[in-house]
Amino acid sequence: MNQTNLQTVSMHELYDTVYTVNPPLVEGLLYPGTYLFVGAPKLGKSFFMAQLAYHISTGVPLWDYPVSKGEVLYLALEDDHRRLQKRLFQMFGTDNADNLHFAVAAKSVGNGLYEQLDDFIKQHSDTRLIIIDTLQKIRELSNDGASYGGDYEVISKLKDFAGQHGICLILVHHTRKARGGDKFDMISGTNGLLGAADGAFLLQKQQRTSNEATLDISGRDQQDQRINLIRNPEKLLWEFVDAETELWKDPPDPVLAAVAGIISAETPQWSGTPTELADKIGVDIKANTLSMRLNVNAARLQNEYGIIYENSRNHTGRQIKLLLGDTTDTATIKLWRKLCKTINRLSDQSV
Repeated sequence: MNQTNLQTVSMHELYDTVYTVNPPLVEGLLYPGTYLFVGAPKLGKSFFMAQLAYHISTGVPLWDYPVSKGEVLYLALEDDHRRLQKRLFQMFGTDNADNLHFAVAAKSVGNGLYEQLDDFIKQHSDTRLIIIDTLQKIRELSNDGASYGGDYEVISKLKDFAGQHGICLILVHHTRKARGGDKFDMISGTNGLLGAADGAFLLQKQQRTSNEATLDISGRDQQDQRINLIRNPEKLLWEFVDAETELWKDPPDPVLAAVAGIISAETPQWSGTPTELADKIGVDIKANTLSMRLNVNAARLQNEYGIIYENSRNHTGRQIKLLLGDTTDTATIKLWRKLCKTINRLSDQSV
């Protein structure tokens, strides 16, 4: 095939494919992808990052938001080990996490950073989150200064890296003094930064001396929202006050509920053809329509019901596999899908 040809996919092929879905790191707040976390200097961004990193590395809910546990790498590039030690002890006391890792120095984009991060992920296969504090510390020096193209390119490269590894990458950045019509126009640099990122968090105070702040969130995988926070003056932890936006939820889907109904602790897995599944759930739906509907809603079946879904084809035709499991464990999901592919390959070879 000519590699210069435009690679296309049909609408039918889209519907016929089950795309790999990684669970949210913080349900309703943070998903796999590349995000900017911005705020004025010395506002408490690094404390927020340490708090987020701790909760994900321990699996403890952040406020009332469920958390998916995993390894975390925090590049605290404006700190040293002594400052980190003091900050973390003030925030968490003697509580600690073995799978929360820190580095105070790293190479830049295009000059060894990707190799360093890739090596870390190879050694820590359950890595879910990498925090880079700050973006400016890992940017390549440019002769043309800040430009839309340059900003877009650096985020795009980091986004590609995060996508290849299925992780979340947070880039801590500063705001500028000038205010625009959109609050996210305060992000220092050009619109290329936000344009390439999957989303952004904006931490603001009305008064610098106040402990009260707002956290505005905008992203591709979640609706815009605003959360009001207050900073604990002793531990310097950010505490939840209220959310000004109520998160929208998908309406109930009777087909997904029926599929989930055949999986339980007593019957943790099921496999068969789409026709067999349609008959088993007792819903009036055509087999090909059911297969297509589950392909599109695989993430919802996983997040709402804890069921890992696989749809593949072998010599006998289309096969659906369902597994009840810990869907916050990406290793379990990868192992299950690898096992399904192996079974299909062995089945084909036996013909």
